[in-house]
Amino acid sequence: MKRNYKGEYKKYHSSTEQKKRRASRNTARRRLTAAGKVKRGDKKDVAHKNGNPKDNRKSNLRVVARNLNRSFPRTRTAKKVSKRS
Repeated sequence: MKRNYKGEYKKYHSSTEQKKRRASRNTARRRLTAAGKVKRGDKKDVAHKNGNPKDNRKSNLRVVARNLNRSFPRTRTAKKVSKRS
């Protein structure tokens, strides 16, 4: 079955809440770019330590490699899933 990108955008990515989260993630990236911690094309992600994309305090942001930031599964509430269970 092919992925329906148009439908996905219509149902999820176009929602007001998702737009605000995306804008906040972009803001976090711009703040760390201005601070000189990341630059365009460096293959780094700006991670939110507490998992909340709207929390852009300096103490909550960190720079990590892309593969580390995207490598573990998360629950709906953006918590890491523990491998010890």
